[in-house]
Amino acid sequence: MRFTFRQLEYFVAAGTSGSVKLASEAVSISQPAVSAAIHHLEDHFGVQLFVRHHAQGLSLTPAGERLLREAKALLAHAEAFSGVALELANDLGGPLAVGCLVTLAPLLVPTLHAAFAVEHPRVRLDVTEDHHAGLLDGLRAGRLSVALTYDLATADDVAFEPLAALAPAVLLRADHPLARRASLALRDLGPLPLLLLDLPLSREYFLGLFAQDGLEPAIGARSPQPDVLRALVAAGQGFGLVNVRPVGASAPDGTALVCVPLAAHYRPMTVGLATVKGLHRTRLLARFEQWCRDTLPTLVEPRAAAPRRRARR
Repeated sequence: MRFTFRQLEYFVAAGTSGSVKLASEAVSISQPAVSAAIHHLEDHFGVQLFVRHHAQGLSLTPAGERLLREAKALLAHAEAFSGVALELANDLGGPLAVGCLVTLAPLLVPTLHAAFAVEHPRVRLDVTEDHHAGLLDGLRAGRLSVALTYDLATADDVAFEPLAALAPAVLLRADHPLARRASLALRDLGPLPLLLLDLPLSREYFLGLFAQDGLEPAIGARSPQPDVLRALVAAGQGFGLVNVRPVGASAPDGTALVCVPLAAHYRPMTVGLATVKGLHRTRLLARFEQWCRDTLPTLVEPRAAAPRRRARR
């Protein structure tokens, strides 16, 4: 299509008013611009739209009259299309593609479905769980509108809004001697094997904590699955490192685990919202982001376990 809606608008204004001068006033554009649009349409379609009368304006040819009717209908349909698009952009309904880091998913995904989706019943959340690099790929490819992830290697084309800083902690069996400590340094763990969460960028972060202290960990096992690492910790195979610390942590077999905070000098990871820079935010996406600002910190930040009640005698 080698003509524009703007050119059709100028043609309709001229055909309705019968004057280039009046048309230019109606559409707030210069007379030469109106004349140029008409000439372009005539050249493009190979028909004469107007008979020019010197000092007396314009009159439509039979072909011009027919094309004027069609142009009016096309412009009206385009206006209706624009209205539908705006309505969709402002509608709190329909699908929303959300990415979530796999280590955050156990805490966040159930609440997304149980809270946000319940508050907005016409929204269909499509949640994808992936590692950090996979989430960034999904954002760039347009498969995801927003991702809940960490501030790890975010590129220039990705915007990141921090929501909560999560300090690292040591994951141990509840009956381990070090589990009673208020905090730990990595040196305190001695030769105990590290059970490494082997995900892109996450592993570099955890290994970087050792490098910060000039240490080289003894890696006992690697796994990209947090449940596997918890099971290995429960089996007495070593310790894990985590940033997300749910209350009442336990292994898949029910063995009690504890998270002991690392000393304050270790760099935390920040969880937040990642989007592609320049992304147009629909009303639905903006509402979801605000919900995350209000809700996410209370879900992921460490919480003290409730004190146990003594049994009545």
